[in-house]
Amino acid sequence: MTDKPSMTDRLVAAGFAAGWAVVPRLPERLTAGAFRVGADQLWRRRGKSVLRLESNLSRVTGLAVGSRELRELSRAGMRSYFRYFHEVFRLPSMDRDEIVARSHTTGVERVDAAVAAGRGAVIALPHMGNWDQAGAWLVASGHPFTTVAERLKPESLFRRYVAFREGLGMDVLPLTGGDGHSYGTLAHRVRHGGVVCLPAERDLTARGVTVEFFGAATRVPAGPPLLAVQTGAALLPAIVWFEGDDWGVDIQEEIPVPAEGTRQEKVTAVAQGMVAAFEKGIAEHPQDWHMLQRLWLDDLEPR
Repeated sequence: MTDKPSMTDRLVAAGFAAGWAVVPRLPERLTAGAFRVGADQLWRRRGKSVLRLESNLSRVTGLAVGSRELRELSRAGMRSYFRYFHEVFRLPSMDRDEIVARSHTTGVERVDAAVAAGRGAVIALPHMGNWDQAGAWLVASGHPFTTVAERLKPESLFRRYVAFREGLGMDVLPLTGGDGHSYGTLAHRVRHGGVVCLPAERDLTARGVTVEFFGAATRVPAGPPLLAVQTGAALLPAIVWFEGDDWGVDIQEEIPVPAEGTRQEKVTAVAQGMVAAFEKGIAEHPQDWHMLQRLWLDDLEPR
């Protein structure tokens, strides 16, 4: 038996459905301006999401909470976040050649090499820029991949998001509520030389790996480092950001798996190396890091 969706859930689902139906039919400059205005209005209200974003950005940058500099950074962050959604609604109607042409990328040769060697690749990325656009670029570059999607509410919204990503060429597995074999499917994919892409700086299961991230403890998903340790796939951190009207994508060097230690020790070491790469990318593009939720362990509410 499933929980009945709340009125808020139904309104959000209706809003997304309208976005995919209406936004591509209107002039891009008009809709982009509307999303920018919406971002500014939400930022001025200083609700929980904006305050959480500022708290997270304060840890990343060292800017004092309440400072003018941090407030301006959070405003840029909200505009970046709303730009992501604006582009989500437009991506299905965008030409693949345009997506490739406007993607300024480095490091794709690392994916090519891992696939050519038959090792497979696990691309791990934080919630930055437009990760769906980066996925569309990767598919258009000859690397279809499998990913995992958070189970959104209501179910209609989850199905629409899955359909959106599948329409861009992704193979999408549910994080929860599927057949229970998502990890096995991911492992099978990379063992056969395929590519897996996973968001990797926020654990949604409470069973993640504890690491130090910007000087404090947090948990990250175990999946990416565990796949690297168990299958021998190349774990490649990726940083995604907005570059003017275009997009930047940097697929970084492989995180090595230690030769010695227990499996858990190896997974922890790989996870720590992964987030170290994330730290550098987020510090360089903090306005494009879309973390509006609690992340660090000392920020979490007691269960």
